[in-house]
Amino acid sequence: QVQLVESGGGLVQAGGSLRLSCAASGSILSTSTMGWYRQAPGKQRELVARITRSDTTNYADSVEGRFTISRDNAKNTIFLQMNSLKPEDTAVYYCNAVRLVFPKYDYWGQGTQVTVSS
Repeated sequence: QVQLVESGGGLVQAGGSLRLSCAASGSILSTSTMGWYRQAPGKQRELVARITRSDTTNYADSVEGRFTISRDNAKNTIFLQMNSLKPEDTAVYYCNAVRLVFPKYDYWGQGTQVTVSS
C-alpha cells in the first residue's frame, strides 16, 4: 500500500508564500499523474494542479500564474510552490497519485492545512 504524506502547510499572511511537499512511500511518481487538490469548509474538493508522467501540467484558473507544481522522481516527492497567497486559498490541501491504466490505483494523502490571513 502506497502512502502519501503532505507537509509544509501553515498560517501565512495574504501575499505570502508556502511550499507544500508530498512524499510517496513507493516509487510511483514516474508512473502516476500526481495532483494537488484542496477542500475549503463547506465546499467540494477541487483540483488545484496536476502533473502527468510526461510532465504536462494543468492548473485551476484561480491559481494559474501563482502556483507551480513540480516533481522529483528520484526523491519520490512532488511540490506545490504557492505565491501571492490569498485568503480564498485557505483550505486543506491533499496530494493524489492516480493511474488510469493497468495496474490502476488512486491514492490520497491525509491533507495539510493552509490558512491565509487577510
